Amino acid sequence: MVLKTTRKSYPVAAVALAVVLVMYLALFSSLSDDSGLQLIPSLSFTQGTLQQTSVSRRIEQAPQEMTSASITCDRSHTIYDVCSINGSCNLNPKTGTFTLIDPTSAPSVEKIKPYPRKTDKWVMPEIKELTLTSGPLSLSRSCDVTHDSPAIVFSAGGYTGSIYHDFIDGFIPLFITVNTIFPNRDFILAVVDSKEWWMSKYIDLLGAFSKHKTILLLDKENASSLTHCFPSATVGLISHGPMTVDPTQISNSKSLVDFHNLLDKAFNTNISTLKTNKPRLIFVSRYGTVGRVILNEKEIKEMLEDVGFEVITFRPSKKTSLRKAYKLIKSSHVMVGVHGAALTHFLFLRPGSVLVQIVPVGLGWVAKTCFEKPAKAMKLEYIEYSVNVGESSLVEKYSRDDLVLKDPIAFRGLGWNVTRMNVYLKEQDVRLDVNLFRKRMNKAYEKAKSFMDINH
Repeated sequence: MVLKTTRKSYPVAAVALAVVLVMYLALFSSLSDDSGLQLIPSLSFTQGTLQQTSVSRRIEQAPQEMTSASITCDRSHTIYDVCSINGSCNLNPKTGTFTLIDPTSAPSVEKIKPYPRKTDKWVMPEIKELTLTSGPLSLSRSCDVTHDSPAIVFSAGGYTGSIYHDFIDGFIPLFITVNTIFPNRDFILAVVDSKEWWMSKYIDLLGAFSKHKTILLLDKENASSLTHCFPSATVGLISHGPMTVDPTQISNSKSLVDFHNLLDKAFNTNISTLKTNKPRLIFVSRYGTVGRVILNEKEIKEMLEDVGFEVITFRPSKKTSLRKAYKLIKSSHVMVGVHGAALTHFLFLRPGSVLVQIVPVGLGWVAKTCFEKPAKAMKLEYIEYSVNVGESSLVEKYSRDDLVLKDPIAFRGLGWNVTRMNVYLKEQDVRLDVNLFRKRMNKAYEKAKSFMDINH
């Protein structure tokens, strides 16, 4: 049956677009896969959001350098709140309460959910709220553990589990916050909403941020009943937008390249012994019923090998070892994949290597924000292959004259919701035109071969 949309097209207002971005995130984040890491001989290691961009104001002083012992909160930003406890404070991990000891200002209480997606009505109710309070010394708890370093507190909840969100809502904002508030200084991480698998998966990366053991808050099984005391604390993370580090907003001008260097420090991978005569290509494979699957994947892989690449199929999941993934991807010269969360692994590529993003029908607007702009900021060679209508499985369900295919922007404007998002994200698979795609990959081969020769 051919389905047709008959409603009239209207221009999309700015406010509607903001709603679109938030809803897209919620759906994209759900596209994860739990299969194990595989290396397939022709080798194998899947999977697929977006948030409003806001300009953060630089915090010029670290909290402990401020003179007044007080609690201050900046709630002026679109996507995040940040609170500072400027003075000695203690933490009760069981209740998630920070208490400022002997404040110089009047007693106060602030509540904050330390996750940089504060307008997201779907996910924020799931984020645990922390309490920041001040009062006389006599009302505060005694210190069981006294730290010499300040604390940075954030949530590992929300859309955690999609590697895209693990980075855009977690580690990249953490990187920005560290370099904005505590550049070149020691600090301790305190985390709320962490999942059982989260610490073990990201322990290397957490260790690259701080040498101290991470403190878990409100964790009934693992949280200690000991009261921790800090010279100060920052609660919440600063975000510059999806997959973005804006050097102009950080006093030490750190960028996404510097974030890549932090990953290098975390995984300490040496690829100097790599010997290959062909550019190594990581082929990000989507499979199952997640949508955006390459239906003629075998044929495409054969074409890539014929072009001259060493092809390695990459199928990551929550259980994938980041250290192994980092080593594999860092040793490669090209990454190719359909738009989806697994392309977040482009952060593991060396600057100068190539990212090829295959963009299905209707997703050009989000592909640019999620991966094109960040890839260029990472100093990668970026190549895009836009899927034609005839290469999309949607052509089997909708008429070519339907707005779904004829004008995706107009279709999205007709009351954008999860059902409409599903059309492009979950209903759509692709069958690539091998000859057309080969032309794009010939270009990628030239760039990859040049990068390989320079680095050898």
